[in-house]
Amino acid sequence: MLRSVVTFLRLLRTAWVLVRHDALVPKEYEPFVPGPVRFVAAISRFFSIRDRDDNPGARFANALEKLGPAYIKFGQILSTRGDMFDPVFAEGLSRLKDKVPPFPLEKAEAMLVADWGEPWQNRLLSLSEPVAAASVAQVHKAVLKPTDDHPDGETIAIKILRPNIVTRMTRDMNVIELVAKMAHAAVPAIRRMQPKAFVAEARRAVMLELDLRLEAAAASEMSDIAEATGLFRVPSIHWELVDKNVMATEWIEGTAFSSPDILELPIEERRALATAVIQSFLASTFTYGIFHADMHEGNLFRGPDGDLVLLDFGILGRLGDEEIRFEIDTLYGFLQRDYYKIAQVHFDIGYVPPNHSVDEFATALRAVGEPIFGKNAEDVSMSKVLLQLLEITEMFDMPLQPQLILLQKTMMQAEGVARRLDPHFDMWEASRPIVEDAVRAELGPERYINDLLDGLDRTRKTLNRLPEATENIAKLAQAWADGDIDLSTVPSRSAEQRRVSPFRPVAYAAFGAAMALGGAWVAAQL
Repeated sequence: MLRSVVTFLRLLRTAWVLVRHDALVPKEYEPFVPGPVRFVAAISRFFSIRDRDDNPGARFANALEKLGPAYIKFGQILSTRGDMFDPVFAEGLSRLKDKVPPFPLEKAEAMLVADWGEPWQNRLLSLSEPVAAASVAQVHKAVLKPTDDHPDGETIAIKILRPNIVTRMTRDMNVIELVAKMAHAAVPAIRRMQPKAFVAEARRAVMLELDLRLEAAAASEMSDIAEATGLFRVPSIHWELVDKNVMATEWIEGTAFSSPDILELPIEERRALATAVIQSFLASTFTYGIFHADMHEGNLFRGPDGDLVLLDFGILGRLGDEEIRFEIDTLYGFLQRDYYKIAQVHFDIGYVPPNHSVDEFATALRAVGEPIFGKNAEDVSMSKVLLQLLEITEMFDMPLQPQLILLQKTMMQAEGVARRLDPHFDMWEASRPIVEDAVRAELGPERYINDLLDGLDRTRKTLNRLPEATENIAKLAQAWADGDIDLSTVPSRSAEQRRVSPFRPVAYAAFGAAMALGGAWVAAQL
């Protein structure tokens, strides 16, 4: 009860901070909201402070920085989509990508002592002031002590979590969880979007981000994919310096995508980077079922050779085989403009309730796909497309799929990054080679061989359990025949179900024996 009261008070504080920064309903957007909302906004503005920045996005960023790390992450997502929101608003939020105010070097040094058990001077030649700071951690440039391979010391990056970040993030997520519960209870129409499930999935991902040992493992996993695909790079890990609150990687000189300098590159280079962002995301997702799930500009670098470098693997997304095949079929359907195929896979996986028509859903998808097919990024209003998709999901009673939340969020981020690099970027053409390769793999013999091997593995495990199961069934039948147990006393749904045939135990035993014999035959054939 006390926790609920405290969380509610923090919710009131959240609203108050937004009001004070004129970020609840910014004055610039007041003409575009309904009358009742304008009335509330006008009253709230009496309590707002005089913010020095006239950019509504910057005011919103100020409020989010004051509120805490979970809110900053929300702002990072918004900042990548200048095509869906007001570009001025998105630009004002852009500093949240990697320019959040850092914490002092003294606290960073204390964090290193706490994790390493000794002063940093025992392991490093030097440690700089923060060179980048975000919602969860900040990065310092450091130099290792000399070795035979690096007589002058190797330059590395040291990532350090913010002090008390677990407590602060937990409090933030409690408030967001309360908002989701209130929305679920008060607005029946929003229940289809499963706000509670959405927040639960986000909370799980965010809390995993707060252990840098897990991030180091995720980076190592993604580096294997980077090497296999050749589409991106991942800095190597210095495992001897990794702990819960500290991670060390190689230092890579380059240009952050969040830097204005990236937009000064020739258009050919920017287009190549935009393509690499999309293709690296799709290839890792479709081929390996794993993807970098926080692809905002602050986590993307142009390396010294012009290659794409991915940083910050605190949030890693994963998909099962069923979700991968669904995404492949959907994207390929759009590339082929086969809207019936897209509709059918939605029905097959159960994302659209069966009481609806496949043909009608296909027509609705055509209304979304045809106007944007082949168009350049600058010619497509993604806010309108998103709104139309939301209307379609409501029309066809489609619930939000929690397992796809991270994928959809990351797709939105990656596309936003690509559009910023190249306003003429063609998302479909960039996706085509990766999607077509994935389709060939799905339809080719490799998929069926893998499915067969998986099935045989499950059969093997079942066969290992069959002798014990058959013996238990035989014991049960004998006990019943001897009168030691009376199965007629077992509760069931009807009297008809309680009239058990005396031959049923024998049938169970025979079925078990038949499965055992069949399994032995299959094993012999292998």
